[in-house]
Amino acid sequence: MRTGQDERMANGRRKIAVIGAGNVGATCAFVLAQMKVADVVLLDIFEGFAKGKALDMSENATVLNYDGRITGTSSYEDIAGSDVVVVTSGFPRKPGMTREDLIGKNADIIQQVGSGIRDHAPEAVVIVVTNPLDLMTYHMQKVTGFPHERVIGQAGVLDSARMAHFIALELNCAEEDVSPMVLGGHGDTMVPLPRYTTVGGIPITQLMSEDRIAAISERTAKGGGEIVALLEKGSAFYAPGSAAAIMAEAVLNDRRRLIPASCHLTGQYGLDNVYIGVPCIIGANGVERIFELDLQDHELESLQRSGNFYKGQLTDVLGY
Repeated sequence: MRTGQDERMANGRRKIAVIGAGNVGATCAFVLAQMKVADVVLLDIFEGFAKGKALDMSENATVLNYDGRITGTSSYEDIAGSDVVVVTSGFPRKPGMTREDLIGKNADIIQQVGSGIRDHAPEAVVIVVTNPLDLMTYHMQKVTGFPHERVIGQAGVLDSARMAHFIALELNCAEEDVSPMVLGGHGDTMVPLPRYTTVGGIPITQLMSEDRIAAISERTAKGGGEIVALLEKGSAFYAPGSAAAIMAEAVLNDRRRLIPASCHLTGQYGLDNVYIGVPCIIGANGVERIFELDLQDHELESLQRSGNFYKGQLTDVLGY
């Protein structure tokens, strides 16, 4: 019987699986189709839900000039041979909830999803989007048993994109000229770094007041909650789905992009055995290198506080 890996090698087609056909997963799949980088498999426990969205996207192929295949399924056998697996499955936040409120429910989902990936796509790089992001990424690595560099959390790309938008609004400038840097956990403990955030190469510390920088940093940290409150039902999906697609493409095309992501630390920044957002190079092997920035004392303390917060929850809630 031919495996998914054999089929991929035979036909030369690359493959990305997106697990969870909700708003985030569907957005990720659609952006990947627009990128024209690979075949896309959309998996959901509700088979018709995944197939319906895949068919809808496929019928748009002429508009997108996309020659790949978009398929929907409820079977993990169909993700065999995937180069990258993006995991978006999980319960979304509701108004008044923190990401951490989702730990128990989403840990059970990650257990099931991780087992399916381990058994059917053992060579894939896994990008986790499920909240609480840093905890679920750690849990995913434990469930799959994959090398740490092949399990990455999508956080910094999204958080940095949000910060870039707020900076562009403040300065009335093009967003493409904004290069932000946000580290730490994907939540209220995230650590925006104004000293490493530039517009056209100029640090924002030279372009706006400390008060405005502080306000933007706070809005960035609470960016997801702001959207949850506005939507009233559900949470953000356009930006998270697009951010995950950017990371998947970086792996698939071995782009070696230097971006912030949730990585497993082994002593960097004084943190060990925890997933937290740091600057890294992402390529074909997943996390190719982690960079340890020269942080000021208060910046390092904030990052360590963020990391230790999640490390405590790993023990207290998940039992690691």
